[in-house]
Amino acid sequence: MTLPPTPSQTVGPFFSIGLCRRAENELGSSLRLHGRLIDGTDEPIGDGVIEVWDAARRKWGRCPTDAQGMFEFTIDPPEPCLHVNVFARGLLKHQVTRVYAPGASDHVLEALPAADRATLVAVGEDGALRFDIRMQGPHQTVFFAV
Repeated sequence: MTLPPTPSQTVGPFFSIGLCRRAENELGSSLRLHGRLIDGTDEPIGDGVIEVWDAARRKWGRCPTDAQGMFEFTIDPPEPCLHVNVFARGLLKHQVTRVYAPGASDHVLEALPAADRATLVAVGEDGALRFDIRMQGPHQTVFFAV
């Protein structure tokens, strides 16, 4: 007897019907965090969802990406980082990463080679933080096993 695939075995319709895309992106009031979700050919992923968890303040947020792959949150400065979950078509399981403000660090970031650390540090841009998430390619964001 063959059993039907489970949601973790096939992306199929489960991604589009099983994941809430409603934005809940207000985690703080003092700083804008924005960026793009980008595939391995530098094309935007316009149907992804980015979730962030501020462990220090116990706040959570979610933002769907737009047609250009853009996402945005209002946060307070991360202490030392925000935990990030990435959901997108083609992923059987979400990807987990972190975002650090410039100058922030901890034992996880310090344990990585310099080139990998650079993929986790947001860049200051017009009074905001920009953090692009690259799913593949030469400047791929570091993802962690869960």
